[in-house]
Amino acid sequence: MDWISFYDFKHSVIYVNERHRDVHYKTIAQDIRALVPSPDAIVMDYGCGEATSAALVAEACGHLTLVEAAPNVRAALKERYGANPKMTVMNPDEAAATPAGTVDMIVLHSVAQYLTADELAAMMKTFHRLLKPTGIFVLGDIVPPSLASVWAALSLLRFGAANGFFWAAVGGLIRILVSDYFTLKKTHGLSHYTESEALAKLKAGGFKPTRAAHNIGHNQQRMTFISTPV
Repeated sequence: MDWISFYDFKHSVIYVNERHRDVHYKTIAQDIRALVPSPDAIVMDYGCGEATSAALVAEACGHLTLVEAAPNVRAALKERYGANPKMTVMNPDEAAATPAGTVDMIVLHSVAQYLTADELAAMMKTFHRLLKPTGIFVLGDIVPPSLASVWAALSLLRFGAANGFFWAAVGGLIRILVSDYFTLKKTHGLSHYTESEALAKLKAGGFKPTRAAHNIGHNQQRMTFISTPV
């Protein structure tokens, strides 16, 4: 098993219940929507997951492409959004074949932690090619190395308390301790970056980055960076 296959199947360690899943994705969609640069912008959400509220983003832009590597998740996205003329669902190879210099905003949210440094660098090279010279690259949910698991657990509990699934969140934290998640974490690892390391990574990828005041999503101990190509 790898991270893609882990997230390709529904189980209670990713989202503790349907309420958690839907509020999670609505929060992300609202945050991404606020970053859309114009009503006619061409936007790509790369590694979007189930994206159950992605239509909120599509409403605010010219066209939204959802890119997802996990085949079952991608099939569900096509079923959910196939009739929406402002939305397209692609796999990573199809997204990479998008004509160069045609995308206004690319979002990579809560994906970098599952990539090696080299994989992230290669992905940023692709994004640099796809973006317009005036485009925006949004790198979201970067996990700092200090107390990452502790802050993730506390953020989930606070999120659950604010949205009506606190006790389900408690149960979810217990379940994750005996799940495949920790096995994968040991075998495949997770990538962590300090603010300075993330900024350096983006600069090396050909971007001019700044850290956003607000991280996309509910965990404000993590970081979002907004960059433009140089």
